[in-house]
Amino acid sequence: MTGRELEEHPSYQRMLEMMHKVADLEGALALLGWDQRVNMPPKAAAERARQRATLSRLIHEMVTSDEFYALVKELAGQVDLDSLDDAASQIRVMLRELDKARRLPPEFVARRAQVVGLAETHWEQAKAAKDFSLFRDDLKRVVEIKIEEAELLGYQERRYDALLDEYEPETRAATVEKVFADLRAVLVPMIQAIAAQPPVDDSFLYLAYDRRKQWDFGLEMLKAIGFDLERGRQDYSMHPFTVGISENDVRITTFAADDLKPALFATLHEGGHGIHDQGIPARFRRTVLDGSPGLGISESQSRLFENVIGRSKAFWSYHYPRLVETFPEQLGNVDLERFYRAINKVTPSLIRVEADEITYHLHIMIRFELEQALIDEKISVDDLPEAWDAKMEEYLGIRPPDPSQGVLQDTHWALGAIGYFPTYSLGSLLASHWYQLAVEEHPEIEDELAQGRCDTLRDWLTRRVYAYGRKLTPPKLVEAVTGGPLSAEPFIQYVRTKYGEIYGL
Repeated sequence: MTGRELEEHPSYQRMLEMMHKVADLEGALALLGWDQRVNMPPKAAAERARQRATLSRLIHEMVTSDEFYALVKELAGQVDLDSLDDAASQIRVMLRELDKARRLPPEFVARRAQVVGLAETHWEQAKAAKDFSLFRDDLKRVVEIKIEEAELLGYQERRYDALLDEYEPETRAATVEKVFADLRAVLVPMIQAIAAQPPVDDSFLYLAYDRRKQWDFGLEMLKAIGFDLERGRQDYSMHPFTVGISENDVRITTFAADDLKPALFATLHEGGHGIHDQGIPARFRRTVLDGSPGLGISESQSRLFENVIGRSKAFWSYHYPRLVETFPEQLGNVDLERFYRAINKVTPSLIRVEADEITYHLHIMIRFELEQALIDEKISVDDLPEAWDAKMEEYLGIRPPDPSQGVLQDTHWALGAIGYFPTYSLGSLLASHWYQLAVEEHPEIEDELAQGRCDTLRDWLTRRVYAYGRKLTPPKLVEAVTGGPLSAEPFIQYVRTKYGEIYGL
């Protein structure tokens, strides 16, 4: 059957109709999650968990119904599933999703949604109180249900692979370990060499900066990098996130902080996610091809705009005068070079989202190792706070003074997102590689950044990365864009050049 014939076939149209309904329900579920993290009163946690569980179960039952599965299987038998045509890709990706989803009983899906719904609220309370015990039992239930999920999904090598595949399809823990080993071999000596240099003064970043002015400047930066505020919005949350409700409703959040770095770079980070969500081809909307093929690909966009662009001298050569105008008391005597060095200061720190580009990967390695240990039942949740602190001391030479700056700092485990953390590092590696390739094809990109524009870079990303939607799995997309497998080498070249200049290495 030709692509045109397939697209006009009643069974294919029925499949799309089902996809549209599921996408609308998923949008409603995402809106409930956004509201829980931004607006919901704390005492509504139990009711919201129940609502999300009901909707999750309804979506799961629709998608995994025998009728829908038979429909997709029928279509799969009439098409070349290796084709990248839109229709063939819809069927191929939908079949892959169904084969995984049908391994999870509806009762399990509802139970999982309820567990994480309560865990998220209790995590917020525990973090605010700096008391791990308020979250401990919830985390035990999360780990138990993720172990159960891994067993239901199945795996060939490691239990953790089943969970990692949920966020980065066709990627294995062994691959991540190899990449991390390559990174560690270069980054640890680099960190040591930087530590031997005179320290960079970044004290002015930690003065009091008016939150309203930070907010307004953050919106200017979102517009500058290309996030469309007519199709999106920004709010505050305890931990920044991005959620796509629909094609024209992409929501991001940022920190409410008194010092400059947290909110500014969280805004750029989430803005990168939002640009990706807004850049998916319109013809993929409300179908299984809508979105990113994996979170490493998604994170490559946030890390690109946060770090490769947002911490570059070219970007700030244009925008820094406006920042000084906004905060003359704090920055009036700070020139561009001093600001550039400060926002790129390399030093071990407690908080992952505030970490520099080099030590950031050590934060991820800590979480990656602890997640695997939890899922393999080699450590217990009771032992996790001490295990976390020991890893921080081993990798970064510092110990958190309290759980809110240690084991409780991230929301991911409360969300049941075990397997997510490695994608941050994978995304950072890809961010520098994407940029390198884009500049090779369009040298004018760096001049445009110095003029306050990102148009050519966004156009390149739209054509080379976003255009595929979810047609390709992450390893295949990386191969299609770069011509080879994921590698740490482009990132290593990037940090050696950038930080060699800053620190005179």
